[in-house]
Amino acid sequence: MNYQDHKKIPSYIYEKQNIIRLILLTALFALVFINIYKPFSSLAWYNVSEFKFFIFSSLIILTGVLVVVISRIIMYYWGRKHDITYSGYALWIFLEIFFMSLFYTIYTISLNPEREYMAAFKESAINTSLVLLLPYSALHLYFSYKEKERQLSLLAEEKIEAAGKQDVFSFYDEKNELRLSIKGTNLLYLESADNYVCVWYLNKGVLTKFMLRNTLKAIEESLENTNVLRCHRSFMVNFDQVKMIRREKDGAYIDFGIEGVSDIPISRTYSEKVTSWFITH
Repeated sequence: MNYQDHKKIPSYIYEKQNIIRLILLTALFALVFINIYKPFSSLAWYNVSEFKFFIFSSLIILTGVLVVVISRIIMYYWGRKHDITYSGYALWIFLEIFFMSLFYTIYTISLNPEREYMAAFKESAINTSLVLLLPYSALHLYFSYKEKERQLSLLAEEKIEAAGKQDVFSFYDEKNELRLSIKGTNLLYLESADNYVCVWYLNKGVLTKFMLRNTLKAIEESLENTNVLRCHRSFMVNFDQVKMIRREKDGAYIDFGIEGVSDIPISRTYSEKVTSWFITH
């Protein structure tokens, strides 16, 4: 027995929404399959018109699909408390095929007693395998694709978050020369001052200012995907250091909760974006 037999199947296979998708697609595929290919010796079931055959055969097929419904409900609750291995899942599908084949065999024999039982069961097993395995294969490929897509999305979010919480911020002047590097835990905010940007940070607990010849817009572009965000035409703030956003009669302000550090205003242009980001993060 190889390693894959002991490895548990992905949990998304027995998630409630995916189970519902599997049941609905299987039922739809079975209806199309029986009305196009007429398996299970179904032409002998009813001597009626095509339309009535569709109605009657649909009822029989949907009754047979109850095997899948019951099976997947059991799987849903079983999977919440126990691991399901690949070998166990293969056995589970085999039993679904067996019991559904048994149902169609009994129904075929009851309508056509002259049929030989084993021949009817063999035909039912082949057709039931097609009815189940084809939609199962298509859906499992789809589930796997959506899960990989979800994991890639989470990975991208983690990378953005990791970038946002970087340990060191580096600041360059207009000639792209490095002028200052500050730990993320020390950087507070940036303030525009004509052709300069004032970088405000804590140096041994003391509020310190560094004058950098550059524009706030250029620095904003360099700090994209970090937690240093524009909150005002003249200010950018390191939101990792923000303790609260306070609303006054004359507007909203960012409060660092540090003695001697001024509150930073939030302009209307950035108010909704900044508030939403602060609450989310």
